[in-house]
Amino acid sequence: MKSSPMTTASDSNIEKRLAEFIDKFEPASAELIRQCRVELRKLMPTAIELVYDNYNFFVIGYCTTPRASDCIVSIAAAANGVGISFYQGATLADPDRLLQGGGKQNRFIRVPSIKALRSPEVLALINAAIAQAKIPLPIEGTGSTVIQSVSSKQRPRRKSENAN
Repeated sequence: MKSSPMTTASDSNIEKRLAEFIDKFEPASAELIRQCRVELRKLMPTAIELVYDNYNFFVIGYCTTPRASDCIVSIAAAANGVGISFYQGATLADPDRLLQGGGKQNRFIRVPSIKALRSPEVLALINAAIAQAKIPLPIEGTGSTVIQSVSSKQRPRRKSENAN
């Protein structure tokens, strides 16, 4: 069962819930998610953060509107790591061949550390994704955060002790 969007919740309540979602992860992954969020917010201060705590992944999408289809990039995290998903990644120039995936639209990169996200090559991909957005980000103002959905059933957010 999914909860309804929390558009009327206070900012402090949204941040508290977001922290709870992130705290489900191993401490190192949780810290990396937080670092990625800070970096992406710096790059897209007017974006709307759409949060999904779904079955397979925890996702924070950076969007130009409250619609997921207007997402530019997302932080996507699971027990096996953190990545940055490029919603229209298949159309991005990728001279360094960093993007992974073979779908018609989405591509991603793995982010083992914040250093990877801060690399000039990854920043160039993010800036290209921002530039090709169908609806541009607002030039001024501040973004908002919306908890879009939370799945009642989820895969574990931490690695199994029996995993290799």
